[in-house]
Amino acid sequence: MVQLSRNPLDASFAALSDATRRGVLLQLGRADASITDLAERFQMTLTGMKKHVGVLERAGLVTTEKVGRVRTCTLGPRQLEEETAWLEGHRQRWAERFDALEAVVQELNRKERIK
Repeated sequence: MVQLSRNPLDASFAALSDATRRGVLLQLGRADASITDLAERFQMTLTGMKKHVGVLERAGLVTTEKVGRVRTCTLGPRQLEEETAWLEGHRQRWAERFDALEAVVQELNRKERIK
């Protein structure tokens, strides 16, 4: 089971680390769904889907509302901006390092041709 920390990034990345939970988010991006509908779509038990939805809910990625006997899931208020910014920062650093590495390789190739 996923242990959630108080850091929203830790909670969301832990929630996103599971393929089923990513699939649930993709499904809820198309339309709201009940936990029962999600369990059927992902061919799992209702209890199993409740656990996945709970992890997503604690990460702020999904909200649920109980109307009568049905608990409906919707995408949560968080839109992954903080996670996207974190990833983009690391993507830029990697791109800079690869650019620097490419410059070193080109310089080595140039020196090799001169010899």
